[in-house]
Order: sequence, then structure tokens, then C-alpha cells
Amino acid sequence: MDKKKIIVAITGASGSIYAKLLLDNLMTLADQIETVAVVMSDNAKEVWRFELGNEDYDRYPYKFYPKMDFNAPFASGSAKFDTMIIIPCSMGTLGRIAHGISNDLISRAADVILKERRKLIAVVRDTPFSLIHINNLKIVTEAGGIICPASPSFYSLPKTIEEVAQTVVSRVIDLAGLRQDSYRWNEQ
Repeated sequence: MDKKKIIVAITGASGSIYAKLLLDNLMTLADQIETVAVVMSDNAKEVWRFELGNEDYDRYPYKFYPKMDFNAPFASGSAKFDTMIIIPCSMGTLGRIAHGISNDLISRAADVILKERRKLIAVVRDTPFSLIHINNLKIVTEAGGIICPASPSFYSLPKTIEEVAQTVVSRVIDLAGLRQDSYRWNEQ
């Protein structure tokens, strides 16, 4: 199996726990990954501090890129990043992606991933959806993106908030094509 080149984009939507757990999980799957590049919006850092009570996002062993760094390798399809995970994905970010507005590195990278027919996974967390949101979800899906709502499952009988959030992150990891040990419905 070829090793993955993954972009993790973290927006200012509520749900920093999902981003944290994804980064934690990617470290344990390092043998399947060539590189992980991370870009966070300013709001994402603020929400992380508020929701998780720390600034541990800067302690991960990944290269972090400023949100306006259009010189980042994944701002071009020639860098051959194969997967982009936006976790959590705000509806504002999704709307900009849906309409081709590449005004920061997150929306530019998503534009590149879609135009190159690579894998874009948007973990949307907002609820309820307005018709505008639904239409943007449809547009991104029709362009080849995968919408993975941050809707946890409960059949694994999670006991903590981390275990609940992990049900979403495990699904994202599966969608990214990485092998992992996780709960599988009716499998031993």
C-alpha cells in the first residue's frame, strides 16, 4: 500500500475534540502515512483553547502552515497530496469550497483536491442545516467530496466523551483509506 499524504484542516466550528483525536490517531498510524500537513484557522485555535482548555495543537509532530500561506506545497496539485480532511468543517468554509472561493489555504487546498479528483472529507458539525447548507453539501458531494457529519454512533457503547467522539474519527480514518483497529458492527 502506498503511504498517504494527508492535509488536515481545522476550522473554527465547534468540535475541536474531533481534530485532536484525529491528530492523535494519525500518530499511531504513522507507518501508513508519508506526511501530514496541518492548517488551522485563527478561530480554530481559539475554539480549541476554549473547548479543550489548552494549546496542545502546536505539540504535534506535523508541519503546520499559516492559513494564508499559498506557498504551502498542497496549494498545488503537483505536490500529490491524496487526502484532505477538514475537521471540524464550518459551514462558512464549506460554502466557500462549494463556490470555488479560494481565499485562504484551507479553501485553496480543498479546491486543488477536488480539481485533481482526490479525496476530500468534510466533517461538518453544525446543526440544523439551512437550505443554503444543504445546497452547499450537495454541491461539494457532486464535485467528488465526501460529507461526513460529526454524528457519533452508540452501538460500541461508548462511556466517555472521547469514546463518543472517537466513533466519528474512526469513520473518518476508514474513509481516508487507512487501516485501523476499531469497533465494527457485529464483528468479533
